[in-house]
Amino acid sequence: MRVGDGVTLDVTSMAHGGEAVARHDGQVVFVRGALPGETVVAEITSAPAHGRFLRARTVDVVTPSPDRVSPPCEYSGVCGGCDWQHVTLPAQRRFKADIIADVLTRIGGEPAGRWSQLTVDAVPGDDDGLGWRTRMRYATDPSGRAGLRAHHAHDIVALDRCLIASPSIGGPDVLAQSWLGVEEVLAVQPDGGPVVLPDPAPGDARVTQHAAGRAWHFDATAFWQVHPGAADSLASAVRQLLAPRAGEHLVDLYAGVGLFAGACLGELGPGGRIDTVESDETAVRGARRSLHDESNVHIHHDRVDRWLSQGRLRRCDIVVLDPPRTGAGREVMDRITRLGPRAIAYVACDPASLARDIAYARAQGWHLTQLRAFDLFPMTHHVECVALVEPRDSLPA
Repeated sequence: MRVGDGVTLDVTSMAHGGEAVARHDGQVVFVRGALPGETVVAEITSAPAHGRFLRARTVDVVTPSPDRVSPPCEYSGVCGGCDWQHVTLPAQRRFKADIIADVLTRIGGEPAGRWSQLTVDAVPGDDDGLGWRTRMRYATDPSGRAGLRAHHAHDIVALDRCLIASPSIGGPDVLAQSWLGVEEVLAVQPDGGPVVLPDPAPGDARVTQHAAGRAWHFDATAFWQVHPGAADSLASAVRQLLAPRAGEHLVDLYAGVGLFAGACLGELGPGGRIDTVESDETAVRGARRSLHDESNVHIHHDRVDRWLSQGRLRRCDIVVLDPPRTGAGREVMDRITRLGPRAIAYVACDPASLARDIAYARAQGWHLTQLRAFDLFPMTHHVECVALVEPRDSLPA
């Protein structure tokens, strides 16, 4: 098969990454815009020289799935911001659960079927999967119109509106303006009202968000969860899974502005200690600004791998980590387990990276004991997990 060829395919499943899976003459084809159980006509868009798989896009649906709906957005299938607008919300969450279970088995070494009953939970503030995104980074085209990149391309799709964005930052107030001479527009909807920054840089604006029972004050360019229900949902899950005890020592890795540290402060009490580690200077400033009055919180501006390798810390009681999409990696997971905590809460935005890191921990005698999954990114294939990892010798016989 060559790029541009047409082919009729019977779709069998969904793959990590959001594409559907079919086979043609025994060769795997990843098909964008198709659903399991469908027969589709597709156009080959990529035929890598290694020959292990092909990529294609759906041109026509011969036999539609009952999970298929008409996309609400006129840019669906062109803009790269969403890839599942053609799927009902219940089916989106079911597919995400299936993908998590699959990668935990294939990559993470979990027993087949162990997570087959996993569910992906909606979070507060999500009624129909639209209007939830509170942070948008728009690119601009040569005419000064703001938009988003096309799927797997550098081309900019100029938008009149973005349906997954909060209306104040996804409508004409931002998108109808001329941004001539501007490369990027950051639009944020914090608690105090929208902030729109052309070519944003740290120091341009400060925002406030409320989560985990406290106010967080940080730079508009710093990382914060994009779904309005995400911060509280994740903080609650971490607190529930770790069950912090009075006087314990918590290490918060890839800590950002300190959300999980702040969420656990109450249970740890005045006799507890928290060390947060974050490499991004802007986020660290936000953590110091928001937690400056907490004497038992110690904030470290450093890379997680370097801070752990320096041997400053010999042991701790509990760990929470929220690494980037690529995961923590073998070295970091090994160093965390050597600290001898009774429990690790791992917050993951990529299930495959989570699965790899679970496999590294298992090699050190640790075990995935609980798992929660949240639909923080409706209309896309992305999903967030919170996993509890514990030493195998702590488990009941």
